[in-house]
Amino acid sequence: MLMRTDPFRELDRLTQQMFGAANPGTWSKPATMPMDAYRDGDEFVVCFDLPGADPDAIELDIERNVLTVKAERRPYPGKDVQMQVSERPLGVFSRQLFLGEALDTDRIAAGYEAGVLTLRIPVAEKAKPRRIEISGSETDRKEIQA
Repeated sequence: MLMRTDPFRELDRLTQQMFGAANPGTWSKPATMPMDAYRDGDEFVVCFDLPGADPDAIELDIERNVLTVKAERRPYPGKDVQMQVSERPLGVFSRQLFLGEALDTDRIAAGYEAGVLTLRIPVAEKAKPRRIEISGSETDRKEIQA
């Protein structure tokens, strides 16, 4: 159901882990988010890990068959906050998926619960398996009826 994957995604993830994406001046690309994708009957389900993201800070856009998920984990509000330990990355997280023609992108449903964004994308009617009736020639039909 996914058309393509980004061949450099794993390399980007490893580079971020080694050099750190939390330092704003060292990484120009938005951080990525882990995802699972699977087919469940007549739906294609995609789950993104976005712990600590406010639902209002999540954006979903689709243009042609490219789905873009963008989320922001913001710093803690308050003037008197003094961080003691800061290991959780902050900032913008982004991910793009190239969806196949077999999916109905007009009917995507999205839900966010327990830090997981879940998208349910129905399989398009034209892509669902269907039974095709086989008919014989006119002479075969006459012989059967006789």
